[in-house]
Amino acid sequence: MASLRRALISAHRILKSNQTHFLSSPPSQWPTLFRPQYCWVSRFSTTTQSVDVDFSSEESKRRLFNMLLYRSKQRGFLELDLVLGKWVEEHIYSMDENGIKDLVHVLDLENPDLWRWLTGQEPAPEPVNRNPVFIAVHEKVMSNLENHASPETRAVAGKPWVRGWDDFKKGKDSPITGNQ
Repeated sequence: MASLRRALISAHRILKSNQTHFLSSPPSQWPTLFRPQYCWVSRFSTTTQSVDVDFSSEESKRRLFNMLLYRSKQRGFLELDLVLGKWVEEHIYSMDENGIKDLVHVLDLENPDLWRWLTGQEPAPEPVNRNPVFIAVHEKVMSNLENHASPETRAVAGKPWVRGWDDFKKGKDSPITGNQ
């Protein structure tokens, strides 16, 4: 809350001190309010910048691992949080620099697409299918599905999953088992 207050006060001060300057100069010369020091753009926007993989010190390694663990466990998509977070937690400490870069590429994928590709509802694009981290997580998910879910309760490979019940019909015309 204090940082928001400081940012608003700074913005007000800039606007007030440069009010005549704004009116007399072209927009290209206006001072920007969206500087990283005010944390308006840099902290609250998503970018496609690559994560800097730095193994030079134990501290930078620890920070990188913590950031990637957080990103894998807090995606906002419960199933992915559980599956991806657990896999990353088990494997991140044994990864080399290339493995970390591959993990970052997987973490940069959109949640719904990644979930459909991992569960086999849709085929993954070729660049994703060549990623060793994606392949390992996909194998783990498919292995869990084979071992813990009966075939009657699963969708056919390549088909989206559907609900197996209907709250309005109360079971009439619904499948006998599962989500088909």
